Amino acid sequence: MRNLKTHSWLLASLLGLGTLGAHADIVVIVNPKNAAASLTAEQVSAIYLGSTTTFPSGGAATLADQPESAGIRNDFYQKATGRSSAQAKATWARITFTGKGTPPKELKSDADVKAFVAGDPNAIGYIDSSAVDGSVKVALKL
Repeated sequence: MRNLKTHSWLLASLLGLGTLGAHADIVVIVNPKNAAASLTAEQVSAIYLGSTTTFPSGGAATLADQPESAGIRNDFYQKATGRSSAQAKATWARITFTGKGTPPKELKSDADVKAFVAGDPNAIGYIDSSAVDGSVKVALKL
């Protein structure tokens, strides 16, 4: 019986570790000067998969991305576009090859994405909701 309790505790601990890196609350952010008060997941998907290069208001969109190695990146693409980050990267490779667009600028962290968006009225990015402050505006919560 003692062995079963030890194994149950170990299994529960290991399962818990898998959730530590997960980003439960991802938010899409824009510059406070951006006319977009809010965006739908469909609009964000169109922007991040290169179907459109503008916000619904017509302003050009400058995209910020998280590092490929960051868990938030794949979580974002799954939630916002229904695709993995690898599938989105392949989409951007095709778009870039045909000269029809520029992929999102890859930045190093939530702080870097937030600073990039805060400094460019046309920027859009995504970060963990815990990193939001007054320098950016939340346009969508995933």
